Amino acid sequence: KPLHQRLSQVIAAVAANRARVPKMFTGIVEEVGAVVSMAEEDALTLWDGSVGKGFVLTVACSVCLDGCYLGASIAVNGTCLTATKFDDERVSFGVAPETLRKTNLVSLKPGDKVNMERAAKMGDRNSGHYVQGHVDNTGEIIDKTREGESLWITVRVDPSMLLYLVPKGFVAVDGTSLTVCEVDHAESCFTFMLVQFTQTKVIIPHKAVGDRVNIELDVMGKFAAQAMNNLGDRVTAIESSINSKLEAILARVDKLEAAAKP
Repeated sequence: KPLHQRLSQVIAAVAANRARVPKMFTGIVEEVGAVVSMAEEDALTLWDGSVGKGFVLTVACSVCLDGCYLGASIAVNGTCLTATKFDDERVSFGVAPETLRKTNLVSLKPGDKVNMERAAKMGDRNSGHYVQGHVDNTGEIIDKTREGESLWITVRVDPSMLLYLVPKGFVAVDGTSLTVCEVDHAESCFTFMLVQFTQTKVIIPHKAVGDRVNIELDVMGKFAAQAMNNLGDRVTAIESSINSKLEAILARVDKLEAAAKP
C-alpha cells in the first residue's frame, strides 16, 4: 500500500486505542463549582424508549465547560460523572443510585460548592496521583486543627478501608489528591494536612466537623492487596499439599518401622 495509506491506518489505530483508554483524573482540582440543583426528574428517556425517574445534578462552572461535550467525564467532589447537558454557564449529570449510596452528592443543595476536574488528557503531567473517580465510601470529619499556615484534618472511615491507608500513601478526599499523614487503627481514622495554597483552591477547609467527604482509596494499593491475597491463597494451598504428602510419608515410615520390629 502507498505510504500515505499506511500512515492513515496507523493514525486511525492510535485514535482507536486512545478511545479505549479509561478516563482518569489527577486529584488536582481545576475549579470550585456551585450547585444549581440536585433533584429527581421523572421524565428521563431510557434505552428502550420508556420513561423513568432519576436524579440530575446541575453545576455552574467555567473551566470545566472548556472543551466540554456530551458524554464528557468530569469529577464532581471526586465522583466521575457523565455530562448529559451543558450550556455556556452550567453542566448537568445523571446520578445513579449506587453513586447516591456511596458518595456525599445526595446531600447537595443549591449554592453548595463542589470540587471539579476534567478527565486528564493522555500525555499530560500528573501532579497528583491516579484517581479513577470511583468513590469507595464517605468518611466523617472529626477534627480540624491549625498548625502555622497549614490545616490538619482528621477523617473517620469504615474499618475495612484502613487496609488501603498507609502513612505517606495517596488518598483522594472529595476528589483532592492528598498524602496520608497518620493512620489510627484504634480510632479508625486518618489525617492529612492542607498547605495554604491548597486551602484556597478546594472546598475541604470550608467543611465543618461532622460533615462527610468522599473517599477514594489508592487503586495501586488495592491491586497490591489483591495480589498479596492471591499469593497468600497459593501459599496456603502449597502448604496444605506439602503437609498432606508429609503425613502420608510419615504414615508409610511408621508402617515400615512396625514391620521391621521382631
